[in-house]
Amino acid sequence: MPRLLGVEIPAKKKVAYSLRYINGIGPARADILVKEAGLDPDMRASDLTEEQLNKILHVITERKWVLEGDLRRELAANLKRLQAINCYRGIRHRRGLPVRGQRTGTNARTRKGPRKTVGVAKKAE
Repeated sequence: MPRLLGVEIPAKKKVAYSLRYINGIGPARADILVKEAGLDPDMRASDLTEEQLNKILHVITERKWVLEGDLRRELAANLKRLQAINCYRGIRHRRGLPVRGQRTGTNARTRKGPRKTVGVAKKAE
């Protein structure tokens, strides 16, 4: 399995699809990487040589993309900042509610978690 930026990318998939396993690289960036590194789009990740992996890393550093741990840290810092200044979005994040104006009377189960219903207690006979 090839290793890139501390992430083991799947060897049996095509290069463009394997690169998506790196946090911060989606379909568009993966296609850019393949094109600028001069790789064959139909090539499998297991066929990558050290030289080709270095070309991919060179394109990433050249474009100054923030990936993996740095990206995660940046996103976490943004959330902490929003929560610290007590803005609306920060409060919604803190309470675990939808942030972007979705309704919460019904739905929003993904964000709120499973329903918390109070059951009826049976009388002990």
